[in-house]
Amino acid sequence: MKLKITLASFLFFCTFISFAQMGPVGHLTIFSENGDKFFLILNGEQQNDIAQTNLRIEDLNQPYYNAKIIFADKTLQEISKNYLPLTDADGVMQDVTYKIKRDKNNKSKLKMNFFSMIPVRPDYIAPKNVYVMHYGQPQMNVGMNGNVNVGVNMNVNINDDSHAGHDHHDGHNHDAHDNHRPKGCSKGYAMSPANFNSAVATIKKQSFEDSKLKTAQQVVSANCLNTNQITQMANLFNFEDNKLEFAKFAYDYCVDTENYYKLNGIFNFSSNADALSDYVQGRR
Repeated sequence: MKLKITLASFLFFCTFISFAQMGPVGHLTIFSENGDKFFLILNGEQQNDIAQTNLRIEDLNQPYYNAKIIFADKTLQEISKNYLPLTDADGVMQDVTYKIKRDKNNKSKLKMNFFSMIPVRPDYIAPKNVYVMHYGQPQMNVGMNGNVNVGVNMNVNINDDSHAGHDHHDGHNHDAHDNHRPKGCSKGYAMSPANFNSAVATIKKQSFEDSKLKTAQQVVSANCLNTNQITQMANLFNFEDNKLEFAKFAYDYCVDTENYYKLNGIFNFSSNADALSDYVQGRR
C-alpha cells in the first residue's frame, strides 16, 4: 500500500517519528580521509547498500555498537571495532564522528580513529556530501512532483528489498559485499529492526507451532538475519524440536555464522545443543 503526502505532512511525519523514539538517541558519522568507499556493518546489520566515503547513521539508541568496515576496494583490509561508544563519560548519548585513514607504512591497511564528539542537536543538518541514513526507520523517497511516497507495510513484506533508508540505483556494482553474502539469502545484510519486529509480530499471531515454524521459515528464506535475530525467532517456539529445526534452517541465512554457537543457549536439553553444533560443523 502506497500513500502520497505533501511536504508539510512529511515534515509532520518526521516530527512524529522523532517523538516516538524510545529514549535518547545518538548519531554516528564515519568518513574516509583518503576517499576510500566503504560499507558499514553495525551489530551484524549492513547499513548502506551503496559504498560511501562519508556516511552518517542517525537515531541509534544503543550506547555501544560492534562496527565493521568493508571497503569497495577488495585490496584494502577490513576494519573491526567492538564496543564503539556513542555516549560521553556520563552515559549521555552524543553525536560521534570517526575518521578512516591509511597506515603510513602499509597503504592497504586502514585504521578508524575517534575524531570528535558533540552533544546531539535536533536541528542539525548534515552537509550535502554526507550520505545520511536513519537507523531502523521506513524508507521514504521524494517524488518528481514534490510529494513524498511513503511505503506503509500493512503486513510483513518478506520480499522487501529496501533496507531502512537505502537508495537503490540500477547498475550499481554489489560485488564488494556479495562475497560476504550468506549462502541462502538474496541480500548481504540482516533485516532492519523495523522489518524484523514486524516479522516477529506476524509469527506470534500464528495459533499453532507448525504455522509459526512455516511462517518463520518463509521470512528467513526471503531475508538475511544475524545471530541475535535468529535467537529471538527460535525462542518464539515452545517445543525444542521446532527450535532445533528452525535453527538448522536459518543457518544458511545468517550473516555472522561465527557467532552461531550462541544459539546453543536456547535449548534446555544438551542433546539438542549438541545436535545443532554437529550440524553447524558439518556445514563448514
